[in-house]
Amino acid sequence: MILDVARLVLFPALMAFAAASDLFTMTISNRVSLALAAGFLVLAPASGMATPDILMHVAAGATVLVAAFACFACGWIGGGDAKVAAGAALWFGFSHLLNYLLYASLFGGALTLLLLQFRQWPLPFALAGQPWLLRLHAKESGIPYGIALAIGALVVYPETEWIKAVELTRLMIG
Repeated sequence: MILDVARLVLFPALMAFAAASDLFTMTISNRVSLALAAGFLVLAPASGMATPDILMHVAAGATVLVAAFACFACGWIGGGDAKVAAGAALWFGFSHLLNYLLYASLFGGALTLLLLQFRQWPLPFALAGQPWLLRLHAKESGIPYGIALAIGALVVYPETEWIKAVELTRLMIG
């Protein structure tokens, strides 16, 4: 039962925390990415994932890490975003990776357009005292892409083997 609760809560909670952190501070702590990796490395064998499957998940995470750091080197995304994307890819493996990247891209594009529009309007006086909102409103500020990465991950996660393995009837009864 603890394993089922961990499958239901750990990944979504870490992704939600990454999104909130990026929204309010425009940074994502390395601890979030490390927790994603550690959580996977503990839960995968505990869930009965075979070693070749674990290695394929690690390969998916490494592939995204390399691609995301290339994007970081070009100045397109932040380093925290690159690491969180790789952490999510570790959990998804190649079987759900394309769906994740597609959703994250779509949500990222929508977020970018919304923020660009938001930054064209004057910030209401009542909200001008919020440092995180001032940072988000600043035209020279980046896009907190961790939000899009988290939403994309939360859309895809219910379709993964992590959730399908949860015995919901046992959780509801017991």
